[in-house]
Amino acid sequence: MKKVKYRHSVARILSLSVSFFLTFNALVYAQDSPLAEDESVVQETVQGAQESNVEAEAGSGDAAAGKEIFNTLCAACHKLDSKSIGPALRGVTETRDTEWLHSWIRNSSALIAQGDEQAVEIYNEYNQVAMPPFPQLSDADIDNILAYVSQPKAVPQAQQAGAEAAGGAASGGGGISTDILLVILAFVLAMLLVILFLVNRTLRRFAAASGVELPVSPKRKPIWKAFVENQFLVLVSAVVLVLIGTYFLYGYFMQVGVDQGYQPIQPIHFSHRIHAGDNQIECKFCHSSARVSKTSGIPSLNVCMNCHKSISEVAPETATDEYSKEFYDGEIAKLYDAVGWDVSQQAYTGETEPVKWIRIHNLPDFAYFNHSQHVEVGGIACQTCHGPVQEMEIMYQNAPLTMGWCVNCHRETNVRTAGNEYYEKVHEELSKKYGVEELTVSQMGGIECGKCHY
Repeated sequence: MKKVKYRHSVARILSLSVSFFLTFNALVYAQDSPLAEDESVVQETVQGAQESNVEAEAGSGDAAAGKEIFNTLCAACHKLDSKSIGPALRGVTETRDTEWLHSWIRNSSALIAQGDEQAVEIYNEYNQVAMPPFPQLSDADIDNILAYVSQPKAVPQAQQAGAEAAGGAASGGGGISTDILLVILAFVLAMLLVILFLVNRTLRRFAAASGVELPVSPKRKPIWKAFVENQFLVLVSAVVLVLIGTYFLYGYFMQVGVDQGYQPIQPIHFSHRIHAGDNQIECKFCHSSARVSKTSGIPSLNVCMNCHKSISEVAPETATDEYSKEFYDGEIAKLYDAVGWDVSQQAYTGETEPVKWIRIHNLPDFAYFNHSQHVEVGGIACQTCHGPVQEMEIMYQNAPLTMGWCVNCHRETNVRTAGNEYYEKVHEELSKKYGVEELTVSQMGGIECGKCHY
C-alpha cells in the first residue's frame, strides 16, 4: 500500500487557525476598558459647568420669552448674526450698557434728539432710519429680549456630530471596530477554503493509494443543442419573443414626448415645500399671470426680493436631513448675486446676473392651453394638474400631459355655470338635450379638435 503524505496536516492547520482566531478575538475585546466611561463623566461635568456659566452670563431674563418677543417685534428689521435694516444683535449686551439699551428700545428717537453719541452714530450708519418706539415693553420684557440675544450661537448639528465622532475616534472608546470584524471574518473564510482544498486533495490521494476508482460523470448533450432539435419548443419560443418584443416596442413609442416625472436641477434651488407648504404662499402670488394669461409665467426675481430683502437666512427648523440650513442660506446668497443686492449696505449694486431657469412643463406647439380659462373661469386648483406642489422640495412634472389625459379630464369635470349668464343660457339648452343637471366640459364642446389644436 502506498503511504499517504501529510495525512495529519489538516488537523494541525485547523487547530492552529482556531487558536489564532481565539487569541486575536480575546485581544480585541480586551480593549474595552472603563476609561471611556470616565472620560464621558468628565465631559458631562465640563459641559454642565459651561452651560451653567452661559446661563449665568445671560442675566436674569427669560430667553424663551425673549425669543417670542423678538420674533414678534424685532425680527422684521434685525437678525442675530448679520446686518439687516438694523444691526446684528447677538452679543449686544457686551458692547452696549444695559441701561442705555432699555432707553434705546423704548424710544430711540428721544435719545437721538438729545444728541446721544451712540444713538446718533447708529442713526447715521443705518441711513437715518429711525427705530420705532416700544413704550409698551416693560423692564422685564426688555431683559428677556437681551437674555435671548446674549445666548451663544448654536453649533450646527452636522458640525456637532462630526466633532463627537472625531472625539470618539481620538479617545479610542470601547467596542470593536466594524473593519476589525470584517478582517476577522475574511480571515476565517479564507482558512475554511484552504482547509476544504487540503481535505479534498488528501481524500483523493488516499483513494488513489487504496486503489479506489472515483466515479466519472458521463458527458451530457448541451442544453442549446437539445433545444434546437426540439422544433415545438423553438416555435413556441419564437412566438413568445415576437409578442414580448411587440409589447415593449409599442410601449416605447407611446412614451415618446411624455416627460412625466421630469425633475431638472435648477440654477437656484427653490423649495416649493417651504414657500407653498410651510409658509402657505398662494401659487398665484408668484405666478400672477396665470389669472389673466395663457401661461403662468416665470416670476421675476423682484417678486422674490419682496420678501428676501429681510430674509437672508432660513430658520434652523426648516433644514432637513438632505438639505441643511447652510445649503438654503447659500441659495439665498445666489439670489442676492443675481439681483445685485448688497446685504451689508442693504442696497442694490446694479450688477445683475441672469438666472437660466430650466422649463419643466412644456406642451407641443400644436396644442393650445390657457391658464386663465382653467384657473379663473373653471376654478381648477393648481394641484389638479401639477400635483402636491406644497410637498415638493424640487419641482417635477406630476401629470403625463398627454391628449388622453386632457380628454379624460374634460369628460369627467363639470362646468361651473353659477353667476355666468352666458353659461346659464347654454346650460339650460344643453341640459334638455342631454337630460342632465350638470354639464361636463365635453358636453359643451370641450373635446372638439379645434378647442385645443390650431
